[in-house]
Amino acid sequence: MTTKKGKILTKGAKQIQEENVSTLSFYTNMALGAMGIYFAVTMMLFELTALAITIMIFSTIVYIGSYQFMAYMARTTYSESGQLLDSGVDLNMEGGIAEHVKDLIILTSGVQILSLISNYFWLLWLLVPLRGSWMLWKQILAPWFFAQPQEQPEISDKKQRKLDKKMARRH
Repeated sequence: MTTKKGKILTKGAKQIQEENVSTLSFYTNMALGAMGIYFAVTMMLFELTALAITIMIFSTIVYIGSYQFMAYMARTTYSESGQLLDSGVDLNMEGGIAEHVKDLIILTSGVQILSLISNYFWLLWLLVPLRGSWMLWKQILAPWFFAQPQEQPEISDKKQRKLDKKMARRH
């Protein structure tokens, strides 16, 4: 396997903007499809209970919140002449926060469709706070708790004696 040497290819602002539009469209269609299938099957085969309504409202809030967040991240800026100044954040960037938001939409869609088989599949939504807690621990809390103390720079013997004399004069 050979690796190419040279400059890493980067995306242009126009390409990022186009990919962001297609990404937002894809995840909107996924959310609308899952909601449509769930609503249609629920109306035809099951009775519409308070639980079904509550969960549909909650999943709608998750979809809308996720979409709005991604749309905010991908917001473009144009000059007065119509030239693209800023393409927004690349929603397809690996390791970015948009990746986690897209995972939330995928999980919600999957759980919503699987819940047509059994209502116990709604419990898979508990993976969201578990994953959030894990990421909080791994990225923020653990490095802070287990950080090595900063090493003091080594002081020469001459400088150490000088500091000792200075401390002795203070006391």
